Amino acid sequence: MAKKTISRLFCFDRPRSSSLAIAVTGNASPPDSFSSRLMDENIAFAESIITKWDYDSSECSKSLFSGAGGAESTLFLRSVADLRRAMLFYSSPDCHDLPSSRAETLIRAQTLMQSAMRRLEHEFHRILSSNRHHLDLDSLSSSSSDDEDLRLSSTNAIADLRSIAESMIANGYGLECVRIYKLLRKSMVEEALFCLGFDLRLPCSNLYKLDWRVLDLRIRSWLAAARVSFPTLFATERLLCSHVFDNSDSIGLGLDLDLTMSCFADVTLDAALQFLSFPEWVAKTKPSPEKLFRILELHQALSDLYLQIESIFCYESMEMVKSKALAALKSLAEAARAAIHEFELSVQKESSKFLIPGCRVHPLIRNAMKYLACLADHVPTLADVYAGIPFRSPQSLPETSAPCPSTLVPATVSERIAWLLLVVFCKLDHKAEFYKDVSLSYLFLANNMQYVVNKVRGSGLSMVLGRSWAERHEETARRYAEKYLGLGWGKVAAIAAEEEDGGMAAFALSFEEAAVAQEGRAVEDDRMREEMRIEVDGMILPAYRGLYERFMAAHGGGVEAAAAVRYSPAGIRDRIEQIFVAADESEPAGLMNWSFRTSS
Repeated sequence: MAKKTISRLFCFDRPRSSSLAIAVTGNASPPDSFSSRLMDENIAFAESIITKWDYDSSECSKSLFSGAGGAESTLFLRSVADLRRAMLFYSSPDCHDLPSSRAETLIRAQTLMQSAMRRLEHEFHRILSSNRHHLDLDSLSSSSSDDEDLRLSSTNAIADLRSIAESMIANGYGLECVRIYKLLRKSMVEEALFCLGFDLRLPCSNLYKLDWRVLDLRIRSWLAAARVSFPTLFATERLLCSHVFDNSDSIGLGLDLDLTMSCFADVTLDAALQFLSFPEWVAKTKPSPEKLFRILELHQALSDLYLQIESIFCYESMEMVKSKALAALKSLAEAARAAIHEFELSVQKESSKFLIPGCRVHPLIRNAMKYLACLADHVPTLADVYAGIPFRSPQSLPETSAPCPSTLVPATVSERIAWLLLVVFCKLDHKAEFYKDVSLSYLFLANNMQYVVNKVRGSGLSMVLGRSWAERHEETARRYAEKYLGLGWGKVAAIAAEEEDGGMAAFALSFEEAAVAQEGRAVEDDRMREEMRIEVDGMILPAYRGLYERFMAAHGGGVEAAAAVRYSPAGIRDRIEQIFVAADESEPAGLMNWSFRTSS
């Protein structure tokens, strides 16, 4: 009898002829009487299956869905489907049973259906809860054997969720199914973002109150989370919604929009909007040079993600997500431009008047070049930030400061950076005026100009400005060095060229004064220092040899004459080599702590 009943249970949809009915029953009974008996048997069999998994049964604590396509779950779902067909039959005009009998049967079937839906609701909740951390559709395509069990579990769980959703929606319990899904998956999205380092519970509106170091840490957390959230987290949620609810009937739920769209929107919309609000709020904080590079990183990350955002949140009902992303990009671009302007103003307003010991590189120049070198690493982002905004400098760029035309770097970027360097040079000229000794001013300018050239060549600034820019300014640094040598050592060379008898004593005094003065000064660039040493050798040694030889000839050239001379030509060469040695790389104590922080 059981086999006969099961065969009817699964073959109900196939058309039956009256001869088949006669063969089964042995009597030529009316078709509706046969249908009623068949439906009664279906209800009876469904009752045996459903009550087995009722909360009051011994099977209550067990899992009905232990894997997609399992025998128990398949039998349960088919029993529910046949129970629904029976209910439709007894509520249709095709059933000619007595009203009282039909009502009694429908009540019995409805009670069973409610019990079945409670069980399915429980199973739906259990599967979502137990698999909340690995319902990752990307893992399904992974080829790693280590993840085989995880992929199989995820595949089976998704298939079970889909089967349950289809059954509950078909039987009028879709709202309960959707409510559970939205509640659990929404909390999972929030938890996932928290694990990625972004806490949705922290309001973005108080970011302007945060210390920069704290804000910088939160920006880093957002950048790390952004690299995962849209390509993986939100994309996975959309795929999961599609796998579970695609082809489900949303009309029966009273929804005017696609069920997949509705679930995906309710699960992710709030989180996505709040996540995208963060960079927009960062952009609204007070502009400062130190924030620029984080703002550029935020802009670059959001630009890179925008196509994915547009693809994932493609539904019309989620247009606000794309609008929020575009608004954030616009705010970040405005904030970046404001921060660069603040940098320019900071250089112009720097007003310290202390003299750098040894005429070394000024902290302003060191930090400004570090800042500009970092800026050159963000050329593509800067091109977006200044797109459609032509550069108009307050005054024309001198030919020596103009960047070389490039097909790689837009003029809107290269001309702005060249202008910022011109602002730095103007401040450098002003700093040189604080030295009362003109020769020291030239050494200061030579050191600083060569430092700028070296930084340009050793960074992305070389691509932005071009090779000839560095060559022009290196030539300027050499001219400064030549003027310094002419003022500092010209007098010594002139005395060496004199033919008077007393020239030797005057030379020794003048040379030692120049040497002692040079020992307190630094030539920081190795190449420039060697060139200056060679230049001083050339200025002094040939003339001094003549002076030395004349002196020795005038005094007999003996031991006593040699003893009267403080420096021999070889001694002069050695003394010059001792003077032009590598400078201590550490900055002299007492320098002003002036910097632009370039976050990394």
